[in-house]
Amino acid sequence: MNNPIRIAIAGLGFGESVHIPASLSNENIELIGLWHPRKDRLKEACTNHKLSAYETWGNLINDPKIEGIIIATPPAQRYELALEAIKAGKHLLLEKPTCLNSDEVMELQRNALKRNLKIAVNYEYRAVPVFMQAKRLINEKKLDEPYLVKLDWLMSSRANPDRPWNWYSDKNSGGGVLGALGTHAFDMIHWLIGPTYALNSINSTSIKERFCPITKTNRKVTSEDVSISQLQIKTINNNLIPVQVNLSAVTKQSKGFSLEIYCKNGTLILSSDNQKDYVHGFALWFSAQDDVIKNIQPDSDLAFSKIWTDGRIAPVARVQSWWAKSIQDGTPIIPGLVEGLASQMVCDKVKESNSIGMKLEIN
Repeated sequence: MNNPIRIAIAGLGFGESVHIPASLSNENIELIGLWHPRKDRLKEACTNHKLSAYETWGNLINDPKIEGIIIATPPAQRYELALEAIKAGKHLLLEKPTCLNSDEVMELQRNALKRNLKIAVNYEYRAVPVFMQAKRLINEKKLDEPYLVKLDWLMSSRANPDRPWNWYSDKNSGGGVLGALGTHAFDMIHWLIGPTYALNSINSTSIKERFCPITKTNRKVTSEDVSISQLQIKTINNNLIPVQVNLSAVTKQSKGFSLEIYCKNGTLILSSDNQKDYVHGFALWFSAQDDVIKNIQPDSDLAFSKIWTDGRIAPVARVQSWWAKSIQDGTPIIPGLVEGLASQMVCDKVKESNSIGMKLEIN
């Protein structure tokens, strides 16, 4: 691009560790400044990265220099901040979960469409080369419609009972394994195979209390750390395919991630046992007909031009580039709010199904 998109970043957790290095390396983006509700953190980050500080949200969204904002705050704040930014005419890249529920996502969608704004959602696995290669194999008809799909995402990030209570422990703040892993998992399935038609789910909270360093007391954990769902996915031919999704944040020494797609004419497996990095370590395995299953390397055109020690940065930089290009040339942004809404609707129904103990259809 001749004219990089001028942006700011809101939130200094994932925002500082991933979005800042991704955007600073991105020729399609010019990072101008940062916003964070804590003034001390904001000052420190701006000094470290030589960026401007926006001390109020109003100052940021009303700055005419800023064309787009990456919102990487905790989920509970995201909807209000995003809605105000959209009404101020800013393009957005939102972390996931996009909002706390699908009604909020639809409200963002309505307001963004009125103003012709590009709202991306950071489903970064769509930008990982082995995932893109899997999608390419499926698009090239190397696999028929699946007989069975199984996704296990069994991590240990919350397995230590001494890990302190924070917003992740609170369901009303968007915490839990559904927001952390489920939003990605359901988006992967929709992208690779098709939309969710119906589901039946069970959620549980394994570690029921954690020590809160602010109140100096044990606080109840209300968010789920395990979620098991049986989905029916509708294919392009309107067939319903069974899909098993097992999510956990409390499984020590577990196998990590494994997506298995079993079809009449072959098998595809995406897997990683890397518990320290959610992107590095993925491998793709493929078998056509009755051949021995083989490791498949991504095509060269899918490779990252640059990689970092933190495997998340390269795919996030790629999503940022897609977003910037969409703003520049006016093309639809994928993944965007359409994809964010589809995933959030499944998350909402998973919680509802667990609550009432019934199979539910997605309307």
